Amino acid sequence: MKMTFYPKLAASNIKKNRKTYVPYILTCIITIAMFYIFKSLSMNPGIGKMMGGDSMAYILWLGSWVVALFAFIFLFYTNSFLIKRRKKEFGIFNILGMEKRHLTLVIGWETVYVMLFSLAAGLGLGMALDKMMFLLIGKIIDAQVLFGFFISAKVIAMTIALTAAIFMLIFLNAIRQIHISNPVALLQDGRAGEKEPKTKWLMSLFGMICVGSGYYIAITTEDPIASIFAFFIAVILVITGTYLLFTAASIAFLKLMRKNKKYYYKTRHFISVSGMIYRMKQNAVGLANICILSTMVLVMVSSTSCLVIGIEDVLKTRYASEFIILSNETERERNEEVFDTVYALQKEHNFPVKNEIRYRYLDFSAFRDGDTFIVERKAAVTAVDSSWVLFFMLLEDYNQVEGQQKTLADDEVLIFSNRVKYEEPVIKLFSKEYQVAEKLDYFMGNGILSANISSSLFIIVPDEQELNEICANQLEAYEDRGTEIQEFYGFDSDAGEQEQKSFYNIITKTLKERELKSWTESRAEARMSFATLYGGFFFIGIFLATLFVMATVLIIYYKQISEGYDDKERFAIMQKVGMERREVKAAIRSQVLMVFFLPLIVAFIHVTAAFPLISKLLALLNFVNTKLYIICTGVSFCIFACMYVVIYILTARVYYRIVSRQN
Repeated sequence: MKMTFYPKLAASNIKKNRKTYVPYILTCIITIAMFYIFKSLSMNPGIGKMMGGDSMAYILWLGSWVVALFAFIFLFYTNSFLIKRRKKEFGIFNILGMEKRHLTLVIGWETVYVMLFSLAAGLGLGMALDKMMFLLIGKIIDAQVLFGFFISAKVIAMTIALTAAIFMLIFLNAIRQIHISNPVALLQDGRAGEKEPKTKWLMSLFGMICVGSGYYIAITTEDPIASIFAFFIAVILVITGTYLLFTAASIAFLKLMRKNKKYYYKTRHFISVSGMIYRMKQNAVGLANICILSTMVLVMVSSTSCLVIGIEDVLKTRYASEFIILSNETERERNEEVFDTVYALQKEHNFPVKNEIRYRYLDFSAFRDGDTFIVERKAAVTAVDSSWVLFFMLLEDYNQVEGQQKTLADDEVLIFSNRVKYEEPVIKLFSKEYQVAEKLDYFMGNGILSANISSSLFIIVPDEQELNEICANQLEAYEDRGTEIQEFYGFDSDAGEQEQKSFYNIITKTLKERELKSWTESRAEARMSFATLYGGFFFIGIFLATLFVMATVLIIYYKQISEGYDDKERFAIMQKVGMERREVKAAIRSQVLMVFFLPLIVAFIHVTAAFPLISKLLALLNFVNTKLYIICTGVSFCIFACMYVVIYILTARVYYRIVSRQN
């Protein structure tokens, strides 16, 4: 047998099976292009020259490996559809005398053809889009983009290595399936039916417990630090529960529908329900994958888009004033010199100032145990999940800043908690008990604490003597790690953004030259850093969402093709015994609708349940505009649902053409 026979046969096989191979190859091309773009952008020197470019490069680097992991799992998964549809063909070849080693050669050549074409097209597409994506990043973060075209041999080599590794594993898995099957099994495997599955009530119950537990964690978690760990636990529980529910609970639900005689004994319902019961075992994993991918798309797009759209809200949360000066000087004269220097610079440069705020404060961490706050070195280190930041302020300063006239007794305090609500009537600290006179609904506080992942408790004490006593006790407990009483000065300005940046640089430089211990911040100066960070999240979120949508479409497409061929003979028999074509179409529509929109509905329920937890995670990034997040989530779901309907219409037509085609 000529050696050219196998390459020609492999090429002919791909051509004959182009309806299943073309979507698969397109997916390979887009996945390879995405990996190349992410990896290329992460190593592009132009990114490093942008403000906040290091953070952006690191985010893109992480994104490239998320794409790599996804490519391995997804391409491996979708290839299984191709192998299933080809098993009958391989069985015929085997019976006609082609040995399994010859089949291995054919599959090997097919794999090589697909890999080389996908790699060439993927790298070409990636290189073509790389500069466009670089410009898009620059647009998102409003950064100046340098001219030039970046191509890295290292990135190309990494892309080739990843692609070769994935296709090698796909090839090994394909020949494993061929070698462990006999010719008769190969002939029957592609069209093998399913026995009626048993109702697995225990598995259904366990699935509901997993999903319910994940929902409970998402809804009830209050501590933002714990929410990071809780998020991953909730995700694992919900994913596990989703697979179990689609595998077991769906069968139980369908059998309950079958028992409902009024519903079941209608032509389209009878055909769709009975057909789904017998194939739900093979449907379940695909439906669960669609549901999970849809949930991931909705979460990523809604959360990253609200960060970008609401960046001004984020900046106002983090920077309560447009300019912030914190004095770390402990001596009264040096402390006043810090602010006198700033006042002098304002007059010297004729810089417009408004909304001035100035107050003294003390902040330090403590371990909370009920209504008691423990200040010890070991407690602050070992009990991170219960660590709070205590922020103390004088009543006199609070009244001046907030325009209030509140009064306090010697043992009374006013409080405000910014994340986890403090509900206790007293506060015990340093062997002293303070009565909570009032729980404030709002407190401007220090924006620096909004960036702290720990919960903060703002405490207004009656006088300076009380504040000094708390400071002394804290210094004794923490020793070299203790903090002194500091002074905050903030102000806004009507000056333009560039003027504010210039004045910020002048303040910073002058205070440094005079060796005054201080910390200076500017909202205008920080805007670019935040835009870069959140723009990076948004860019990756949209890119990965695109990848997951593509995966969802392909899974649905292959699922419809696979089921279409499985149902073709069944519908042909029904038409022969008198079933009209319009009844066939109605039955198909009923079956596809029932299966198709179930993952979307469950995904919406998942996103709704995850909303409280994701809101707390966004709060760690200084985003607290819940209304905007609700709007972004709603818009994301509507857009995704419209795309889903379009996919349904297209794939339902493919399914109908297959089952209605005459042999």
